[in-house]
Parts: sequence; C-alpha cells; structure tokens
Amino acid sequence: ATYVSPFIGRLDDISSEGICIVEDIAQIFRMYEIRTEIIAASIRHPIHVIQAAKAGAHIATIPYGVFQQMLDHPLTDSGIQRFLKDWEGAFSEGEG
Repeated sequence: ATYVSPFIGRLDDISSEGICIVEDIAQIFRMYEIRTEIIAASIRHPIHVIQAAKAGAHIATIPYGVFQQMLDHPLTDSGIQRFLKDWEGAFSEGEG
C-alpha cells in the first residue's frame, strides 16, 4: 500500500491511544523497511498535529477549524499588533 491512515480521534474515542498506534506503525515500518506513508487522520486538536509528526506520520489531514486554532494564538496576535504599531511609528516620526 502507498498509504495507511490511522484515525487518531476515532481511536481515542474507543479508548485506544491513537498517537501510540501511529508510533507503533512507524516503528514497524522502519523495522521492516516498509515504504508506506502514514497519514494521520481524524485530527481533532492542534496537539494531535504535533504529536502525529513526532510519532512519525508523514501527512496529517487537518480540519479547517483545527488549522485555524493553530494559527490563532494570543501571543502571535499580540506580537502582530505590536509589530504593526512599531511599523506605523517608524514612518510617522519623521513626518510633521
């Protein structure tokens, strides 16, 4: 098979640890030199994306809502606002 796709969130729902299964699959594939790529599916939280990558997944199917959560972070938002304020200040100081 070219791809295998463990459904992390659904595995979590049935009391399996989805991320652990991704780790196990990745380890077995390395051990037996299987070239099948792992697609982590049923991603429900931003942490799933990070855990899946660390576990050895090659690809993650990320719902838009989770992707948006990954982009929206309070420190990122405040950093952007501070940058924009500094940018405006850098060009308004010499005017007048």
